[in-house]
Amino acid sequence: MFYKLLSVLFLVSSLYAASINQPTQSMQTSGFVVDLVVHDGKLYCATDASNLDIFDIESKQLLNKIKVEQITDFMGDIIDSKIYSVDVVDDMIMILSQGEKGARRVHIYQDKKLELIIPYTDGLFIAKAKFLDKDTLMLGLLSNEIISYDLKNKKQNYKVQVSQSKFSDFVLIEDKTRVVVADESGNLKIHNTADGSFSKMLGGQNLDNVFQVDSKKGIIATAGQDRKTVVYNINNGSNYYKMANFLIYSVAISPSAELIAYSSDEEGNVEIFKVSTHATVGYFGGNKGTISKILFLNENEFFIASDSTTLNYYKIK
Repeated sequence: MFYKLLSVLFLVSSLYAASINQPTQSMQTSGFVVDLVVHDGKLYCATDASNLDIFDIESKQLLNKIKVEQITDFMGDIIDSKIYSVDVVDDMIMILSQGEKGARRVHIYQDKKLELIIPYTDGLFIAKAKFLDKDTLMLGLLSNEIISYDLKNKKQNYKVQVSQSKFSDFVLIEDKTRVVVADESGNLKIHNTADGSFSKMLGGQNLDNVFQVDSKKGIIATAGQDRKTVVYNINNGSNYYKMANFLIYSVAISPSAELIAYSSDEEGNVEIFKVSTHATVGYFGGNKGTISKILFLNENEFFIASDSTTLNYYKIK
């Protein structure tokens, strides 16, 4: 009986392994990829090796690297600066990176010049940054404060304390009028970006830290430490969740909001399912580290980044 059970388990495991789709193509990056952004036919990859790698999406060839200065750590050693966020608007590239003494700094790259906008000496412990428009940044601090930052005048428009829980992630609603903030409480707080005022809270599903959050067309999805990816529909107020067998570190929604991808196990595999039916579309593997970022190009193509120097590209069909 024992051997029969082992045989069944081996068969199930083999069938599962055989059903995992492998990358269509892979690209090599300067370091572990932390953030990904697509803009105007280019893929911008923020790495932990002081480099922003820029690839051509069609050819998957490296086009350029933008390097930020290395930093001195607490031991006095020169080390690479981790780039936490990248964003692009028009011809401006925003780079949020690690500075001295644990603080963060923000550069703007434009006309082949790298300009320091927020120095580490400002003492801002910024975890994430994105453009609200070409003149304004949204900053998320480790202290779970959000800041609207005026790039032209180099000053804060406002600073708002979202909650006392540790900040994890934020995502801007497509029209950028609202920001969804995730933290260690598991609840999502939605604020208006014009003045930082509180709009709405989504809660009661994730019971622990939400590592990442994404939003498309009124659908919001979470990546939870409690092994839940929660799907909120703010158009009709409904919600549901899917359970994984491991902590969910990353989540992404397709442009049409018809598909959701999330890191589904400790082997570095990603499951994609349909938002409407909850049905699994497929499993995608071949990643060499913990999943750090998933990015859809469209309904059929997507990228998976992990704690490795290999960035994988997939096709669903």
